[in-house]
Amino acid sequence: MSKWNVLVSCVIAVALAAASSIPALANAVVKVSLLDKGGVMDLSKPMGMGMGMKGDMKLAIMSIKIDPKSVPAGKVTFEVTNASKETIHEMVVAPLANENVVLPFVENENRVDEEKAGHLGEVSELEPGKSGALTVEMKPGLYILYCNIPGHYMAGMWTTLKVR
Repeated sequence: MSKWNVLVSCVIAVALAAASSIPALANAVVKVSLLDKGGVMDLSKPMGMGMGMKGDMKLAIMSIKIDPKSVPAGKVTFEVTNASKETIHEMVVAPLANENVVLPFVENENRVDEEKAGHLGEVSELEPGKSGALTVEMKPGLYILYCNIPGHYMAGMWTTLKVR
């Protein structure tokens, strides 16, 4: 074996050893806060603040805040906290074709049809002050995070996440 071959073999061995010691990229983490204005809220009728609707979101009595609003494709962990003092909330994740989509809605139940919306998973029914987590493999695109407790989605409890 020539000196050149030995040198190349050594360089390859060192490169492989270095590559194997690099930790795998960690999952992207999205911090999710489930919020409401508290007090008595009449949610018996849809408030028209679902995605793609013409409701004034400044009047929304419920919301979902996320940080960051954009993550790389791959495994994404949602760390969800129900920041409400008195109301149970949940978080459902579903893909969106675009920002003007109106989610399939079950009028008599005042909630989104999760199956038709293509849900990818959820952190369901968190008591006030409680937390939960969900990890989902996500492809590039636009996603919606929403609460599907009856009345909450139409009260403005949704946001979008961009996966790049």
